[in-house]
Amino acid sequence: MKKMILAIVAFLFVIPISAQKNLTLHEAISIALNRNTSLIKVKNTLESSKSQLKSAYGDLLPSLGASATWSFQRVSDVGGTQRDFLGNEVVTAASQVDNRSYSTGIGGNIRLFDGLANIANINQKKDNLKATEYNIEKKKQDVVYEATNYYYLVLNADELMRVREENVKYYQKFYETVNERNRLGIVAKADVYTSQVQLGNAELLLIQAQNSYETALGNLLNYLGLDVLEEYKLVNPFGDQGAVDTDAYVREFDNVQSMVKSALDTRFDFKSQQLNVNSAESGLTIARSGMFPLLSGNYSYSTSATKFDNLLDRKVLNIGLSLSVPIFSNWNTETQIQLAEVTLKNTKEDLLALERLIKIEVKQGYLDLVAAKKSLDVASKNVIAAEETRKINQERYNLGSGTILEVLQADRDYTDALRNKINTTFDFYTKRDKLNNSLGKLDYKKFE
Repeated sequence: MKKMILAIVAFLFVIPISAQKNLTLHEAISIALNRNTSLIKVKNTLESSKSQLKSAYGDLLPSLGASATWSFQRVSDVGGTQRDFLGNEVVTAASQVDNRSYSTGIGGNIRLFDGLANIANINQKKDNLKATEYNIEKKKQDVVYEATNYYYLVLNADELMRVREENVKYYQKFYETVNERNRLGIVAKADVYTSQVQLGNAELLLIQAQNSYETALGNLLNYLGLDVLEEYKLVNPFGDQGAVDTDAYVREFDNVQSMVKSALDTRFDFKSQQLNVNSAESGLTIARSGMFPLLSGNYSYSTSATKFDNLLDRKVLNIGLSLSVPIFSNWNTETQIQLAEVTLKNTKEDLLALERLIKIEVKQGYLDLVAAKKSLDVASKNVIAAEETRKINQERYNLGSGTILEVLQADRDYTDALRNKINTTFDFYTKRDKLNNSLGKLDYKKFE
């Protein structure tokens, strides 16, 4: 019976490691920064913003274009009889006349004054470009946090799976002990059945823990864009440390007021939204420029001839100014101004909403971290107490003064305490990274 159970456990729970690849947290984040679809899309918009800024600068420069034309005309007349102004009949013979013309030209125009719309357009495109850069920085921080969170979920599931594996070993040994004590007539046969059932339950829980681990690992690999069919082994960045020095992890965080101020100075999305307000103000300036006169200059240099050899004999130089004064634009200008004002108001409201959201995220993140710290401290103490209780009940059962139900309950309490400590440990790490992300302090450059 013993050999059969060991064979079943070995068959079900031995994981092949020969083809496994080690994947560190640093490598996972680096892969995410290179392959994340949302980040790639945001980066692609950067090129568009650069092109728009270049075009805005180009509006300050004079335009220039060249042209060349050639035309051919043939007039054929079959002739006939016509009358002159005296009423005499005049016979005209059949005729055919060919005409050819050649011309070349070069010219363009320049906008001299447009109500400062061109300057406002440049400022707007500058703000849009910088806002896009800030959005990329913020997205990188979000990717670091998301990749780390996925990584922690796998480590968490792996630790829980180890607990279940140890639990199977414990009940395997316990079953053997009870079976031997029953053979010697010390305990009843019912204890053997109970320990055997408990061993089966432990094996089932281990299978469920393994499935949870594989699911978490698959989610991580999918987020990183890796092949989910390949075997990866994650490296715990915290090592095999026991107790976590929570005080050291929260020491860098000050009071909420100072953290909010730091977040408003550091958060890239808040800086981006401030630039969006500046961009909307420039848009209002552009809309108001429709109320001002438009002064532009034009210039051209051209030649034309009926024969190609004489093309340069006749040259025409033209330079002029054009002034356009708006008097009535069917209220189109007023509509554009109103739309720009609404856009500006909405953008400012978005900025205020983001400021409120940042304050909430920082405050809630800090409270969650403090709560996670307390939970971890309590969970660590519960493990020590539950382990001691299990030892006592095990010894009492071995001495015949305790029941098997007390042993099983003590082991369940110990296992639950271990699992709770693992969950609270990684929850503490996650809450700390989340608060750092809310403060805009997640460093992504070391992973690029």
